[in-house]
Amino acid sequence: MSQPSVAQPSLEVLPDADFERVLCVVAHPDDVEYGTSAAVAKWTAAGIEVAYLLLTAGEAGMQRPPEETRVLRAGEQRAACDAVGVTSLTMLDHPDGMLVYSLDLRRDIARVIRQFKPDVVVTGSWDIEFIAGLNQADHRAAGLACIDAVRDADNTWVFPELAAGEGLPKWGTSWLLVSGDSRPTHGVDISGEPLERGIASLEAHGAYLGDIPGHPAPRDLINGFTSQSGKALGVPNAVLFRAYKLR
Repeated sequence: MSQPSVAQPSLEVLPDADFERVLCVVAHPDDVEYGTSAAVAKWTAAGIEVAYLLLTAGEAGMQRPPEETRVLRAGEQRAACDAVGVTSLTMLDHPDGMLVYSLDLRRDIARVIRQFKPDVVVTGSWDIEFIAGLNQADHRAAGLACIDAVRDADNTWVFPELAAGEGLPKWGTSWLLVSGDSRPTHGVDISGEPLERGIASLEAHGAYLGDIPGHPAPRDLINGFTSQSGKALGVPNAVLFRAYKLR
């Protein structure tokens, strides 16, 4: 009599053992903290250098004056970075809520890629619909500009002023990872300490989350979807990405 089949994990484990530098490019303070930061915690614990590039200061995200919000959210993001071992945080001043895909935005991202020289760039989904429902306009602009900036950074003839005027020659990234994609290909096991640090990083955005009516507790939220993702990877908790091997 044949034995019943045992379900096998449906995704691959991300081959991150050789990662050295990871750059996370997102629109707002808190965007990395909805799961990705738990993977960041695992990477930094393994000695991988991780930097964050935020394209806006999130000044339109709370019901208080934008300049007050800008300062508050910068402080919360710094605390969130500290929770997962990230020391390099860059926040640009593109307008929150009105982020526009543009050559200027692509250049700003390409500049940081050439400065930091990551072998991995992480960004969010640019699809109109993603795993959490309808995607926000800033997220879509950020993700689309990021994937193009990855190519721009590796092209001598795109934004040549970065090399000629700023001493930043082209740089080729090896991997592009997309969080929030509804068609993930790879996962990172974040069970245990990385999960706890990831939860702490979202909890660091306490004032911001307090302005969102009915927002679930960070522990409940992160535990919930990472345990579901873990099933696809065969582990207790996981963060999933759509991964593109570029070189």
